Amino acid sequence: MTQDRDRFTTMYDQCRQRVWAYVVSRAGRQVADEVVSETFAIAWRRLHDVPENALPYLLGIARNVLRENIREEARREGLTQELREWVSGDVAEVVAERLGVLKAMARLTQDERELLILVAWQGLSPRDAARVVGCSVPTFRVRLHRARKRLQRELEPAAAAMSRFDLSRELS
Repeated sequence: MTQDRDRFTTMYDQCRQRVWAYVVSRAGRQVADEVVSETFAIAWRRLHDVPENALPYLLGIARNVLRENIREEARREGLTQELREWVSGDVAEVVAERLGVLKAMARLTQDERELLILVAWQGLSPRDAARVVGCSVPTFRVRLHRARKRLQRELEPAAAAMSRFDLSRELS
């Protein structure tokens, strides 16, 4: 164990500065210390795989750690962007709005709901949705127009209640 520790210490002393400089040149100083620490932690765990000339091996490890950090950052940014798209604004407003739409949809007939769902949620064109329902495209368009108007009427009381709620909050 002492021999391994001495070998690692020597390798660390000889290579740390060059590994750090490599990481800084690729990713900047902000992440260099973390990547170098991870690189040498991996080297310690795999000490028996490290060749005598350790620098190329360590630079390869550092390169892989950097790539993984970049992938993780891209995943975080992607998730953050997706969450922003899902929730733009106040979460409570989004939930209340969704609940209002679902309640209004529940008050429609089953046929009206189906037309709206095929177009709005399933993304079908009127032509494709007409095939699903089993009617002509013009007939489907008329039915869809009526379903949209009915949904709009069902949503109006909820919208009025929300605006009254907002006004009462502002007056407090």
